[in-house]
Amino acid sequence: MTRSITDLRSVDTNVRPIVEAALSSGGGVLRLAPCWVPRSFLQPGRRLKLHPDDLYAFGLDRGGIDERWFGSTTEAANEGRVHDEGLSYIVHEDQRVLLRDAIEEFGSELIGESIWNKYHKWPVYAKFFDNMGPIPHHMHQSDEQAALVGREGKPEAYYFPPQHNTIENRFPYTFFGLAPGTTREQVRKCLEDWNRGDNHILDYSAAYRLTPGTGWLVGPGILHAPGSLCTYEPQWGSDVFGMYQNLVEGREVPWSLLVKDMPSDKHSDLDFIVDQLDWDANVDPNFKRNHYVEPITTEQTEPSGPCVDKWITYGRINQQQYFTAKELTIEPGGSGTIRDNGAFSLIAVQGEGRINGIALRCPTLIRFHELTQDEVFVTDSAAQAGVRYENTSECEPLVTLRYFGPEANPDAPQIGDHMQR
Repeated sequence: MTRSITDLRSVDTNVRPIVEAALSSGGGVLRLAPCWVPRSFLQPGRRLKLHPDDLYAFGLDRGGIDERWFGSTTEAANEGRVHDEGLSYIVHEDQRVLLRDAIEEFGSELIGESIWNKYHKWPVYAKFFDNMGPIPHHMHQSDEQAALVGREGKPEAYYFPPQHNTIENRFPYTFFGLAPGTTREQVRKCLEDWNRGDNHILDYSAAYRLTPGTGWLVGPGILHAPGSLCTYEPQWGSDVFGMYQNLVEGREVPWSLLVKDMPSDKHSDLDFIVDQLDWDANVDPNFKRNHYVEPITTEQTEPSGPCVDKWITYGRINQQQYFTAKELTIEPGGSGTIRDNGAFSLIAVQGEGRINGIALRCPTLIRFHELTQDEVFVTDSAAQAGVRYENTSECEPLVTLRYFGPEANPDAPQIGDHMQR
């Protein structure tokens, strides 16, 4: 049995026969290999089930691995990156094919006509984001801002799966936005003080306690300093950001991480940098009410049934649905068929079973090159026909998280709907 991705033959031409064989054997379900991403400026939280000896598998100079990406056709924007960093592979027998190449070849057959016709790619991805402590107060650019450097903007969402948060690590709080009344001049002064020690930008923000089993929806231009819970993050397929905090837990944040996705002639233009922020959204006095999310059980399952499907990511940003996500729990020995409106990427976070007949198992410990049976991509047609889930355990629930592309679920709840249930 092949256990390592290094044992697989990588195929980048004539991918159709391999993908067709994989689709046939999995009933529209494609097995994916783990996709690990390091960050040079962060410290791993050690809750991704990656073996501790492999936390720096890319090299100490590249930083620790604190992210695992799911169903990704987006390259990680890391300096010194390897050629396929951030890209998911389809695994079939002794071969592997980039999910990106398969989607380019099959188009709407994999991701549906509406997404393919509009974007000609899978425009979203999700990740586990796992850190020992807090990270800098930062934002992600809008489409218009990112286009100035040939990139795309990035809205994102957070969900804190209980299975990955049995420990909270150092700081289970996230700063969001800026306190009402904060002025551009105050933030500009923080930037002026970048090399004078702590620039004190967090003095103008508020932290919220993070609770496993809840989440948030955050649009471009909104400052946020994520805390130390392990986070499932559906997001747009881009890796742009700007760090506005210069010192975190005694570690310096270089100016280059503030301006990396801004035009080169604006790297010293403090007014331009300050105006990258969405000021109305940042100083919103009802920030939590407008961004906080709690799970809502879907209409096709009952809260006390053998299969419980819940919305965990929903809502719109500037009237657009960029992504949605669900958490499916199947009780021991239970099974059920779940129909969805479009293609999705799935990760198992607890238990074992089958999905359309192929094995689905949450691992205990993963080596860097090791293959797993916890991650799949499900095609648009298979999702709409209905996917069969089975829990083969006699004692443990099978729990999976799956995210969808833009406008796939027009009838999904809106922010605040959880308060009406």
